[in-house]
Amino acid sequence: MGDEAVKAYLHAVEQEHRTGKAREHAYRPALKALVEALGGGEVQAVNEPARVECGAPDFIVERKDRGIPLGYIEAKDIDENLDHVERSDQLSRYLGALDNLVLTDYLEFRRYSGGELRQSLRTARFDARGKLKPEP
Repeated sequence: MGDEAVKAYLHAVEQEHRTGKAREHAYRPALKALVEALGGGEVQAVNEPARVECGAPDFIVERKDRGIPLGYIEAKDIDENLDHVERSDQLSRYLGALDNLVLTDYLEFRRYSGGELRQSLRTARFDARGKLKPEP
């Protein structure tokens, strides 16, 4: 299930990107579908949830049956430099207040727990022709 979900996600991202008009919000439906598919029907990703004390992360991921928050996702546009975002006031607030946070540019995913970077992975890169090439 995971491999197929990632393939479908990357296909959707690539289709949006090919328009040449897509911006950060255009990729959110694909990200929502990916998170929910990887959650095996047990989680839901809520886009633009109610504001929390530290700000307004783009998604909250919850257990479907109980509404228990599992974490938050902050998504940036594909070409945004996540190293710069990590040093922003916004991310500093989120890392200080949210125990489980994922920062993504839709191709790279950085997971923070307890304010510390715990894991980073890249799903794909664009080649010279603008085609997405999956990473191993």
